[in-house]
Amino acid sequence: MSDSVDRSELPIPDPTFAGTIDRTLEGSEPDWNIVVGVEPPQGAPNVLLVLIDDAGFGNPSTFGGAVDTPNFTRMADDGLRYNRFHVTALCSPTRAALLTGRNHHAVGLGAVTETPTGFPGYSGFAPKNAASLPKILQGNGYATAAIGKWHLTPDHQQGPAGPLDRWPNAWGFDYFWGFLGGESGQYDPLIAENQRILGVPEGEDYYLPDDMTDKAISWLHRMRAQDGEKPFFMYYSTGCSHAPHQVPKSWSDKYAGRFDSGWDQYREETFQRQKAMGVIPPDAELTPRRRTREVLPRTTAPFRRGTP
Repeated sequence: MSDSVDRSELPIPDPTFAGTIDRTLEGSEPDWNIVVGVEPPQGAPNVLLVLIDDAGFGNPSTFGGAVDTPNFTRMADDGLRYNRFHVTALCSPTRAALLTGRNHHAVGLGAVTETPTGFPGYSGFAPKNAASLPKILQGNGYATAAIGKWHLTPDHQQGPAGPLDRWPNAWGFDYFWGFLGGESGQYDPLIAENQRILGVPEGEDYYLPDDMTDKAISWLHRMRAQDGEKPFFMYYSTGCSHAPHQVPKSWSDKYAGRFDSGWDQYREETFQRQKAMGVIPPDAELTPRRRTREVLPRTTAPFRRGTP
């Protein structure tokens, strides 16, 4: 299948048989294109999409923060830094927008999946007529995998009875390993693999971020063992730095005292570092902090037990 294939609609139709069928095999000519399947466009790149949960713009040192991220910096120095991102500020909406390229309200996830309202934009159900990025890439010959936090399957559908049409596999991922809900312990996560709940991993030294990385590398090795040229799309979505904040002491000890000056001081220092790095314009102004709590007037009677 060549790059002349029409990829504007999915699924891409099977190629028309271009061989010859005679009365005998000797007079016939096969067309092996009909068994090759969909091939990716020539030069299709591998894509690793990493989503770090609840991490602010001023966290990583790559963007002026105090959290050491040397590998992020190495990649940024060889590529691009983006400094404008309009956040949805919630887990499910962020994922829905990221994996569909659409406004989160347009795909029914104006809020997290745990709080459906029964109204358009906030149903908690991604519509089936909104194509996802992994499904598009999968339909164009990519191998696809999702590792880590999902949070796009409604709570009451996170079991073997399903329906399973809003689980990761149905979104276009060949392989999924991680947890379906909004948060999970780093030491005792409830793990699912594809369409099966595996349960809580055993072992005293278990740590989810380490296991995620092992599973991601293992999938890549298995996929590459079969096809060394097929491009892949991997969605690697961490459970941290979302609550619960659980990290080995050996890691937290590295940051002992680094944040003791408090939020306001950290905010000022990060802002100045970002200016020096060119992450923000030199004439940018830091927004003022509200120092007092605004007390709103009570507009309804207080609730009393037994009140109808």
